[in-house]
Amino acid sequence: MGKLSEALETVERVRGHLYSMHQLTGTADFMLDEAVSLFMQGGHTAIAERIERELIGRNVVPGRWTFQLVEEYDDGYYREFRQMEQDARDELAGGRRHLYEAELKERRRTHGRRGHEALPG
Repeated sequence: MGKLSEALETVERVRGHLYSMHQLTGTADFMLDEAVSLFMQGGHTAIAERIERELIGRNVVPGRWTFQLVEEYDDGYYREFRQMEQDARDELAGGRRHLYEAELKERRRTHGRRGHEALPG
């Protein structure tokens, strides 16, 4: 269970990076509007027009913008991975998450010491 949970945590990080790629790519695409404007103002019309024609709004992979990559990842690999981990956790650990960390916390905390309570409240 520990390795499966650790693998899921890695997939969660991958998903975060994918969302970062999505947001950063969109930000760069909007920055191109300003670049085009500045090239136009500087009299570099051919460069500005090429950027408008070839880069602004371009697919990042054939037929897809980044939001489509995110959606496909979420609806496919990510959903299946989470379900597999949930099923294994339900069957083998009564649905409890972070078993290793819970055991580690219990071993490492100072019993009876403020700030080292086993549970909130």
